[in-house]
Amino acid sequence: MRILLAEDDAETAAFIERGLGELGHVVTRVAGGENALHLGATETFDAIVLDRMLPGIEGLDVLRRLRAASVRVPVLVLTAKGGIADRVAGLDAGADDYLVKPFALAELAARLNALLRRPPISDVITRLAVGDIVLDVLRRDVTRGGRPVHLQPREFALLDLLMRNAGRVVTRTMFLEHVWGFHFDPQTNIVESHLSRLRSKLREGFADDPIETIRGAGYRMRADG
Repeated sequence: MRILLAEDDAETAAFIERGLGELGHVVTRVAGGENALHLGATETFDAIVLDRMLPGIEGLDVLRRLRAASVRVPVLVLTAKGGIADRVAGLDAGADDYLVKPFALAELAARLNALLRRPPISDVITRLAVGDIVLDVLRRDVTRGGRPVHLQPREFALLDLLMRNAGRVVTRTMFLEHVWGFHFDPQTNIVESHLSRLRSKLREGFADDPIETIRGAGYRMRADG
């Protein structure tokens, strides 16, 4: 596996580079955000390990720019910030996984292997249509009745999950696990607030709400849109 490592702490970077190298991975190491952005956008890697607090361009800004440039390489964010809000910010920026310092090299390697086991983009559905709503995964855009619907990344992910399960109930737990990567309930209204904004945007200019609230169970997108 060819890995881009963006980490400005020399001791941590050397530890990761040596450990992953011993496991047979080829590691390209950079210490600043500008170099991370340049290499990530112009060279081919199997995965990127990205420190959040980089000099120059902050790690999440690097990640946002890579995603905006359609770089879809799996990205694991490393950070000393382990709060829920920090993890949500990393996932919202486009991270595929999030590991809090200090960490064990074995866990880092296992998480990278898990990211590489995900099916390649060519093996998954990249365009969804339910009723008059169309979602294009590759272009990251949504239309309803041919009119663009401008969604934030997490709203897009919510709609993607609902459309893939059209006609079936999607529970709060499913949203938390698939959209935020939480395997526990953080006891916040994060799902409800994002869904409220999504529904408002989808209803704008239309009389009906394509998303149903199933009391005590979750939410369901009508199969006919």
